[in-house]
Amino acid sequence: SSARMAPPLPVCYLNGSYLPLAEARISPLDRGFLFADAVYEVMPVYGSRPFRFAEHFARLRRSLAAIQLREPLNDAGWREMTRQLIERNGGGDLYIYLQVSRGADAGRNPAPFPDLHTVFAFCGPWPVQPAGIATEGIACITAPDPRWARCDIKSVGLLPNILLRQAAVDARAGETLMLRGGFLTEATSATAHVVVSGILLTPPESMQILPGTTRSVIELLADQTGLPRKTIAISDAQLRAADEILISSALREVLPVTRLDGKTVGSGKPGPAWRRLRSAFDQYKVAQAAEPW
Repeated sequence: SSARMAPPLPVCYLNGSYLPLAEARISPLDRGFLFADAVYEVMPVYGSRPFRFAEHFARLRRSLAAIQLREPLNDAGWREMTRQLIERNGGGDLYIYLQVSRGADAGRNPAPFPDLHTVFAFCGPWPVQPAGIATEGIACITAPDPRWARCDIKSVGLLPNILLRQAAVDARAGETLMLRGGFLTEATSATAHVVVSGILLTPPESMQILPGTTRSVIELLADQTGLPRKTIAISDAQLRAADEILISSALREVLPVTRLDGKTVGSGKPGPAWRRLRSAFDQYKVAQAAEPW
């Protein structure tokens, strides 16, 4: 019998070079490591085609501008890097993680800003959601939102998010929904939506919320399928009384929340708004994968 070939090591991009991820090396003086002075993006790839490429890189540019970090590549450069990563990692369904930091200065100097960059990107396998989500949904907990005042910047400073995600794990839940001043902001790594009387409600974008690229897909699909929606502040009481709660993100797409803080949401099963959006999302992915980018 022939020996089975081991899968190839993931290939990453680091400062202009492509190399096995296991061989990538970054200075311990990198400001992303020392100060979380870096921003990032996570982009799905379906059928070897990046999903919402323009929207993800527009958000990256906004994050870079917000921290006064010059964009290291132009659009053609980002597109070539994306093509190469997809091809070198075998294509198909996967995701790309991209991080840009302010590079490695001579020491641990907060200021002035050096005009340096570390650009790092790698591909990961498409995450498989646990079985039963379509019939049972996921559980969430709530917690006060402890994050800094510029959540609209996709910064790598994610310690509050990580602590609250661990709190969810400890509570045998899939996510934590955050509340600030009695109003819903978002989940630790997803946009939160609620459905009340057949209307999809999503909190307005602000400095307290990351503008989700998947959120914009959900809004587009709601409009295309005739699901009424409003952008409106959602109180703690409205959240707990919702008929449905949904979360949307790049790697989890759109998921139904059927338990919140141990109590049943709506019927306790994934609801009609989620089913409509899930079906539309699947069709949209197929259509997008067939389009040139």
